[in-house]
Amino acid sequence: MVDAHQTFVIVGGGLAGAKAAETLRSEGFTGRVILICDERDHPYERPPLSKGYLLGKEERDSVFVHEPAWYAQAHIELHLGQPAVHLDPDAKTVRLGDGTLIAYDKLLLATGAEPRRLDIPGTGLAGVHHLRRLAHAERLRGVLASLGRENGQLVIAGAGWIGLEVAAAARSYGAEVTVVEAAPTPLHGILGPELGGLFTDLHREHGVRFHFGARFTEIVGQDGMVLAVRTDDGEEHPAHDVLAAIGAAPRTALAEQAGLDLVDRAAGGGIAVDAALRTSDPYIYAAGDVAAADHPLLDTRLRVEHWANALNGGPAAARAMLGQDVSYDRIPYFFSDQYDVGMEYSGYAPPGSYAQVVCRGDVAKREFIAFWLAADGRLLAGMNVNVWDVAENIQQLIRANHPLDPIKLADPEVPLTALLP
Repeated sequence: MVDAHQTFVIVGGGLAGAKAAETLRSEGFTGRVILICDERDHPYERPPLSKGYLLGKEERDSVFVHEPAWYAQAHIELHLGQPAVHLDPDAKTVRLGDGTLIAYDKLLLATGAEPRRLDIPGTGLAGVHHLRRLAHAERLRGVLASLGRENGQLVIAGAGWIGLEVAAAARSYGAEVTVVEAAPTPLHGILGPELGGLFTDLHREHGVRFHFGARFTEIVGQDGMVLAVRTDDGEEHPAHDVLAAIGAAPRTALAEQAGLDLVDRAAGGGIAVDAALRTSDPYIYAAGDVAAADHPLLDTRLRVEHWANALNGGPAAARAMLGQDVSYDRIPYFFSDQYDVGMEYSGYAPPGSYAQVVCRGDVAKREFIAFWLAADGRLLAGMNVNVWDVAENIQQLIRANHPLDPIKLADPEVPLTALLP
């Protein structure tokens, strides 16, 4: 039975918002829980959109966080297909697109992120795609299948995780793929020059063409359809379809309009929150892709756009809303599957932060663990490639925050647990 003495409102129908609602109920909250989703679909998880679902290996229903009936059973009031268009922190109200005004006692912003757009001529042509929402994945899945049947050409802007996963999916359908990337290797800003080339070789072996050191300048079309892509070095790539995979921007418009503290885009953007995921307003919290949190372990403000952050950040914010003592210090984690290569990455090692990369295992066979070490030997991040059941150990070593012997770290005969203090 719901007691209307308190109303907690969650804006955002992704994984973070859905898990926050679930946690409020599992922690015993008996007040009203209102979940506002601007999409008409029930809350779903995003990794399948560029992995199993896009590949045709998973059914549509598999992406949803909960069965649709669960929300009524848990007394979660859902507003599907209704964007929140105005937030008034003084009145503690949210106004929806249809004019509905909802009062709250506490509010969670889990508004996520949206694909960055190409600011060039031709982006309005049919055949220009983004991948963020379930509707995008449904459309792209059909496009890739069609390109595969017709030996069609897909040109992708960006060799980040989404660009590479879609490239792998497109090749599995038989489409021809070209990836245009400004950096010298894929994932250059994440893996650095030491390991970005691993993914170049992997994709080239599967027929993907790369064009590094270049950016799109124009998408050329005829009769409203894509014909080719031009780049700033004078090249032209034939294309039937184009995917813009140049990153995502946090959806901060509601927070900005409400006067909440934000982080500058140059520093990663997002809504500024403390370690308990509280914003500059004591009654408003933020979690998931949109939250730039003070990380108590890494001693930096960090915005993480990965599944694990939504999975864990939503529940952490819910507990903080309930008055529990929360210090959100999860190690950033993400995973990717491309062809026969699976990997997990734990930690945070931006360019310039690490002194060396140490590998154990067989890099050539793509069965290894890579470790990013600071100048004093502390482990900043680790990536296991086709080596499993070690992510937890890697995270323990990062948490230990003590110098490691690179020789022992590289030796497969030395268990990772033996390196813990």
